[in-house]
Amino acid sequence: MTQVLFAALGVLVGALVTVGILDQRQRGRLRTERVRAERAEASRETEARTSAQALEIRALILSSMEEGVLLFNGTGSRIYANTALTRHLGAVPERLDALLPLELQRAARRAADTGSPIPVEVETGAPPRWLRATARPVGGDGSVMLVVRDVTDARRLDAIRRDFVANASHELKTPVASIRAAAETLRDGAIDDPPAAQRFTEQLEREALRLSRIVSDLLDLSRLETGSELDERVHLDAIAADEVERLEDQAAEANVKITLHADGVPSIHGSARDIALLVRNLIDNAVRYTPAGGTVDVTVTTGGDDVIVRVTDTGVGIPRRDLPRVFERFYRVDRARSRETGGTGLGLAIVKHVAENHGGDVSVQSELANGSTFEVRIPVAGAVPAPGAP
Repeated sequence: MTQVLFAALGVLVGALVTVGILDQRQRGRLRTERVRAERAEASRETEARTSAQALEIRALILSSMEEGVLLFNGTGSRIYANTALTRHLGAVPERLDALLPLELQRAARRAADTGSPIPVEVETGAPPRWLRATARPVGGDGSVMLVVRDVTDARRLDAIRRDFVANASHELKTPVASIRAAAETLRDGAIDDPPAAQRFTEQLEREALRLSRIVSDLLDLSRLETGSELDERVHLDAIAADEVERLEDQAAEANVKITLHADGVPSIHGSARDIALLVRNLIDNAVRYTPAGGTVDVTVTTGGDDVIVRVTDTGVGIPRRDLPRVFERFYRVDRARSRETGGTGLGLAIVKHVAENHGGDVSVQSELANGSTFEVRIPVAGAVPAPGAP
């Protein structure tokens, strides 16, 4: 009996041990599964955070782009548009069929149909602007992305370069043709006629001088477009006095009186050579466009943190429509008078470049038949540093 009891107890203890071991194993498996689940959940949360951060970064990048980005899905509904697109197009359409200008809409549809990028360039708005866009298919469901850039400035610069080359060629060709004609006339017998020889040699000298001035101004303008060396302390009043003295003979020959009013002004950071070029061109321009008996007043003074050069004449004046363009290269209000007086059409463009290179600006006030006033403002040394100033 006792043996049977001990045997039963042994079986029971074995069973309990087995159950305990199994229960322990079960609990271990549950713990492992729980840890795995927790890790999986943490991984999913990390992936979600990473994905959200990536979306935020992409959105930030797209919103800070100069190019406008517009995305339509396969049904033509807008999915995304960045901030720049509003600047380029104004209203942002909800659907592709509302996209304007129509050239952009057609490019987007062609890109979806052909599966290839479609470039397009359009003119829009008032004042007119030029937009260059590329429509690209995205995925295989007919979605299309438009990337739009404003190329107005680039087209304007290209036009200025083309005009400059054409104008420079024309301006150089005119005196060259005149020199050639005078030389051929002298060769063909005019040299034996003293009055005619005198007239044609004077023409040769005049046209050669004009050609020299054009070349000199072109070289100055080319140099100034790369900037000025702002490594000197320049006194504008002293430079103005030198330039007035230099041009007094030219003014006297034209029966124009130059007066100078120069206060003691602070120095500026800059290039004495370029500032002298600026003042010389302002005074020369005023003398050329002032009839005999007129006056040119040159004033150098201060205003706030600027040194101001003001040149006022009693000349022919400038029509209101021409005021915005007088600082363009080769632009002349009166071409016949400019050529008659030996002007190159580059003087005021040089003035503008010198002023901007010194951190300043130039402006003009004028009325037709009532003279003109040109004013240049350049920051005092140490007040507002000019670009490149030490």
